[in-house]
Amino acid sequence: MNRLLQAFEHCKAGLGQVRSVLADSGYVGRPFAQGTQAILGEHVTVQIAKRSELHTFKVMPQRWVVERSFAWLEKHRRLWKNAERHLNTSRQFIHLAFLTLLLRRL
Repeated sequence: MNRLLQAFEHCKAGLGQVRSVLADSGYVGRPFAQGTQAILGEHVTVQIAKRSELHTFKVMPQRWVVERSFAWLEKHRRLWKNAERHLNTSRQFIHLAFLTLLLRRL
């Protein structure tokens, strides 16, 4: 089981209202989609933001959301490289990073 599915399993109680999961192309494949639906429910749709196969410039709005979120996380020094031993520690620092981002926008 990959780390994202482990995080879903750990936080399942707080993810009851999730209807759609948008993931990077690293999570492509049936096992990820089936695992996500098994954990969060059959009503959840899994969308993968893939790069264009033609190597031409094309704006892809869904992929932009994923890349932008990763860029926001990497601005925080502790999240620049994932060197934490426990998944819970990484998850807490990700929550803190997004909370600071939201607080700055208020």
